[in-house]
Amino acid sequence: MSRKLLLLTFLISFSAFSQDTLNAPVTSKDTLVKPMFSQEITKNINKYVKQSQLAYHDQDYVRADFLYDSLVTHVILNTYLDNFKVKKRSGKQIEFNDFKKPMILLSTASWCTPGSGTIPALNEIAHTYGKNIDFVVLYWDTKKNARKASKDFSSNIQVIYVDELENKSVDIVKDMKHTLGLPTCYLLDENKKIIDIRRTVIHPYHTDYQTSFDDNYTAFYAGVQLLHRTVTIETSLEVIGVDKN
Repeated sequence: MSRKLLLLTFLISFSAFSQDTLNAPVTSKDTLVKPMFSQEITKNINKYVKQSQLAYHDQDYVRADFLYDSLVTHVILNTYLDNFKVKKRSGKQIEFNDFKKPMILLSTASWCTPGSGTIPALNEIAHTYGKNIDFVVLYWDTKKNARKASKDFSSNIQVIYVDELENKSVDIVKDMKHTLGLPTCYLLDENKKIIDIRRTVIHPYHTDYQTSFDDNYTAFYAGVQLLHRTVTIETSLEVIGVDKN
């Protein structure tokens, strides 16, 4: 099921992709020396798209996964995510760079149904580590759909959205959503440098709650540990290593 969703996202991207539109805006002098996410994607996307299309056409999912991982490892990691405009659930517009802490960013959409334990696990992680890390869920969706899909996230998680119908000229939409698929988890340091990119945990439909919670908690906690190298984490010792049963 996850491969079908990822393939659908890729196919939407391929049909709409235009090399001429991938000109990342320069918003400060820093972008002249930093390897920017959108710029590196522009340099490498054509070859990746062609090879990925062929792999999915041949149902060679091992090859497709290899290409994806290679793109992340050799092209995207250690680049800096471009600044772009987003909206909060209230509809207020802000800039992505308004977030100042290291970040765990979940890029998703309302049609990406999370496992039963995904949101509770992220809520608990955010409650514990939110003082030092920004936990952000980005919906590529309308305000109505984003608000409805995000109602179970706690106040420790910042929910934002981008409506593509209102942002047709924003190249970062094509780069983040269509190139890497949904849902995807980004780990960013305080300067928006991409430390890691991970696919989210996807279980079969009938996976029980505890398994879903434990696997997602482990995955999110691993992200916290990785970001620990860039920031001093303050948390209560009583929650570390606690059995969640």
